[in-house]
Amino acid sequence: MTHSYRPFQHAWLDKKTSAKEQPLPEALRSTSLLMRVLCFLALGRPNLDDHWKSLQSEQAFETVRTRLCDILGSTITAASILAISSVFVSTASPVSYFGYTSSIPYYPIFISLMFAIFAMLTSGSSMIRWLHTDRHWTQEQLKQGGYFVWSYLLSMVTPMFFVVWSLNCFVFAMLIAGFSSQSVICRALTALGLVTYIVNVGKILIEAMRKYAT
Repeated sequence: MTHSYRPFQHAWLDKKTSAKEQPLPEALRSTSLLMRVLCFLALGRPNLDDHWKSLQSEQAFETVRTRLCDILGSTITAASILAISSVFVSTASPVSYFGYTSSIPYYPIFISLMFAIFAMLTSGSSMIRWLHTDRHWTQEQLKQGGYFVWSYLLSMVTPMFFVVWSLNCFVFAMLIAGFSSQSVICRALTALGLVTYIVNVGKILIEAMRKYAT
């Protein structure tokens, strides 16, 4: 009979804890520049204030967990596409004027494939970690600061880091192949693609800097 009351006791304790919001621990207040950048890349904010608030209730924590799992799932999809593309372009080129299998662009393609595989592995492990993590346990571990905070943030950032590098290596290889082409049209299209890529990356960086400043 006593077991039937345990869910009600846990629910009552959770409501009582949520009603009294815990302040941000001292270990999470003073952060270095590297930690602030890592927080921004992982959580979209240069500090842990908002994330700590999300740990105060189950509903907010589930929202954060769902969002991060969606991001990690998208990262796995992007890494899979990059890996397939890298394997595909490692075969012989169907046209003579776009030689992406020559020795110079082949190395960035191979590096892109490695980064894509690393991204899939780290995304999968991070997703498993988030699916099985517990709010109260996470809260207690974050209070201590130190190694767990770094590991906690890196588990979110590392997959995206690998995907970005994989994409850049793949683009770099295609640019080398395009500008090395004997076809004027191919070189012109490559130049147009490079300009488009730079503009989009610049817009992303400017938006990120504005968000970091606010």
